[in-house]
Amino acid sequence: MNPYLVGVLSVISIFGGALLGMRLQYMLPDHHLSKETQDLVKLCAGIVATLTALVLGLLVSSAKSSFDAINTGIVQASANIIFLDRTLARYGPETGPVREQLRCTVASDINAVWPDEKIGEPGLQAVERKNAMESVQDKLNAIEPDTDAHRGMFSQAQQISASLAQSRWLMIEETHNILPHPLVVILVFWLTLLFISFGLFAPRNMTAITVMFVGACAISVAIYLVLELNHPFDGLVRVSSMPWRNALQHLGR
Repeated sequence: MNPYLVGVLSVISIFGGALLGMRLQYMLPDHHLSKETQDLVKLCAGIVATLTALVLGLLVSSAKSSFDAINTGIVQASANIIFLDRTLARYGPETGPVREQLRCTVASDINAVWPDEKIGEPGLQAVERKNAMESVQDKLNAIEPDTDAHRGMFSQAQQISASLAQSRWLMIEETHNILPHPLVVILVFWLTLLFISFGLFAPRNMTAITVMFVGACAISVAIYLVLELNHPFDGLVRVSSMPWRNALQHLGR
């Protein structure tokens, strides 16, 4: 679901509902626009507005929580990457291939997730990128510790690498938590009905039309924001690559 397209269609649908309501003023008999009818329409519009506000507020809150969870996962993974590299460095020179594999893994992930922020690092082949962290674990498991100190650091490195692999898949699965399409359609439908009621009794002047258009745009931006936050790795609002870029600068030192 393209956030830009949904935002534009929302503006067209909601503002079109307002214009339809204004058009109905000419078509309906006068007794259909009586004071009692206005009170009833306003009452129903208030109910729809309350439901819409609740649903939209919940969607924004849920999308923001999902976005923050991804961002927190990236920061934690970056810290674990640096910690793993430092642990391997303390182990000894025999961990050099593992550290190089880790550096290439982070570089290729940055190039894959943030393609417009190329860092000039050589990426891995497509197959290697798919199993990048697993390759780090394989190289790490090939090391045979020979002292108690090495065994302690080896066990710690294994735990960190396993945590990184798990965090990677958790973030991947989190990004697939897509907002149900029928929910967005229902929300736009409610808003369209609401603006039809606005237009039904709105004064027929340019100021009223402008105000309703601005209102339709504002609500559509909220819907756009919900969809945008559900795609944290692309679009206008997305998570920063700085934690991983900072981690890459510390690798291999």
